[in-house]
Amino acid sequence: MNPRSTGLWLVLAAGLFAFIFFYQRHARKPEPGPLQILPSLQPAHVTAIQVLPKDQGEIHVERSNSLWQITRPLVYPAQSVSIENLLTVLARLTPAAFIPQKELQNRFNADEEYGFANPQASLVLYQGPHRTHLRIGRKTAPGDQVFLQVVGVDGVYVVDADLLKLVPRTANAWRDPTFIDLATLALDRIAVTNGSKIFELKREGPGQPWRMLSPTPARANNARIEEALQTLQGLRILQFVSDSPKADLELFKLQPPEWELALGHGTNNLALLQFGKAATNDPAQVYARRIGQPAIVAVASNLLAAWRDPANDFRDPHLLTLTEPVDLIEVKAADAFSLQRQTNNSWRVLPQNFPADPALVKNLLSILSGMPIVQFVKDAVTEPDLPVYGLAAPDRRFILKSCAPGTAETNSTILADLSFGTNQANKVFVRRADESFVYAVERDDVDHLPSASCQMRERHIWNLSPAAVASVTIRQNGKARQIIRKGDYEWSLGPGSQGIIDPLPIEETVKGLCQLEATEWMGRGDKCPARFGFETNRLQIVLQMKNNEQMALEFGGEAIPGFPYTSVVLDGEPWVCRISLALCRDVLLYLTIPAGSP
Repeated sequence: MNPRSTGLWLVLAAGLFAFIFFYQRHARKPEPGPLQILPSLQPAHVTAIQVLPKDQGEIHVERSNSLWQITRPLVYPAQSVSIENLLTVLARLTPAAFIPQKELQNRFNADEEYGFANPQASLVLYQGPHRTHLRIGRKTAPGDQVFLQVVGVDGVYVVDADLLKLVPRTANAWRDPTFIDLATLALDRIAVTNGSKIFELKREGPGQPWRMLSPTPARANNARIEEALQTLQGLRILQFVSDSPKADLELFKLQPPEWELALGHGTNNLALLQFGKAATNDPAQVYARRIGQPAIVAVASNLLAAWRDPANDFRDPHLLTLTEPVDLIEVKAADAFSLQRQTNNSWRVLPQNFPADPALVKNLLSILSGMPIVQFVKDAVTEPDLPVYGLAAPDRRFILKSCAPGTAETNSTILADLSFGTNQANKVFVRRADESFVYAVERDDVDHLPSASCQMRERHIWNLSPAAVASVTIRQNGKARQIIRKGDYEWSLGPGSQGIIDPLPIEETVKGLCQLEATEWMGRGDKCPARFGFETNRLQIVLQMKNNEQMALEFGGEAIPGFPYTSVVLDGEPWVCRISLALCRDVLLYLTIPAGSP
């Protein structure tokens, strides 16, 4: 190829490249972004809105202290969220299409054609000294868009028809549906009037427990009251029925009301809510009004159901609620004793002076603090009334005290004083010393409370090593048999003993006896064995230890069919108990002398 021709082609290529580069960079204009219809609208600066819905009266709202208020056609709190949503959408509104003014001029009657002669709604937004006037015309042929005109701006916009959903047709659409906002009230008093019946609740301050003032002063059910208040906070107005100050209140059974709920702070009344009959068009709703406001509304009746319950349902359903640690428990029942916490947090039974079972003490406190009241039997009980309920000389009495472990009882504070009286069918009458009421509780709950000091003893009887056992001696029906332990799972009959033994189950049974525990203490003392069927020829087992100590236990009459009571000697006296059924079964199978054996 001719070098001169080659150079010419290179020059032409370079020129074409330069043309393309500069054209792409400078000649092509950027694509326009979406056109904002109201670029100067700042929702936070809008102070008032006027809405003129088609064939409806004017709606006017104003902002005050960051909250919106309807001022026309009535004065009423507005739904701030709904209004702010509308302003936000308007501030971001972009057109799907735009019809310029020159095209409108070529049409014979553009206002009629686009629906602006009688718009679906007109909005006037007040932002400082500026007003923005919008007209919403008819929908486009498909119906998913609508014509919009900004008064004073040439042309017509086509926008999404969802805008109409944010524009109220009546003032009710923008009225706040909150019936009562408890968050704005410093509430410490509640009174419910239901015909001639009234009950009143009060608390000393936020976070403090509620108490019942009337019909009788009593502890209150805090959980139930707070739940009922939370439900009341969620109550919403479902219908605005009437705003006329001359409305016939008797028609709605609001004069007099079927019942009232009064909310107050100290001696000041914060709100009085009145409730009437079921709504005509929906029996699940009830007519209501708030004194001081003309509106008669309808609300959901099921959200008010809790407040219609009897006064006793608002009383504390538990016999006792412990808010402080218990260090001393005085018990007066079959015998008198105390359970006292020690400095190492163990417990001791006094004056009998033996260790208490910590699990049993914990269970006792759990039963007392969780014991439900099944009946409020009688209020304002006096001393002459007590014998009727077996409370003049109660069957059991528990006094719970708080004091530093190991300190004198005189330095204690009484937390609770409970007396249990007469059993009646499945109930037991009970009374607190700090109240003048008689309650009834489940008999089964009371039966799980201790009635004797022996029942509270530490249930772990001894802790032995199976390797320290030298032999086991079995005595039964005037016969004796010795089994000698030679090693792990190695057992043989002792001199003079006869029979057949199985080393494996014997080893496992002895291991159980080395960690002997009572499942329940039944009694103590020299008279106790005869009462529980311990006789001379009953089964006796002695663990002979390598250090020459002996651990003996005897088996007496039946605790339940097929399983006898067990007796051990502790602190020099016999103690009768029940042991686990599994261990008792193994003893009867592998550590007895069968009838007919030599």
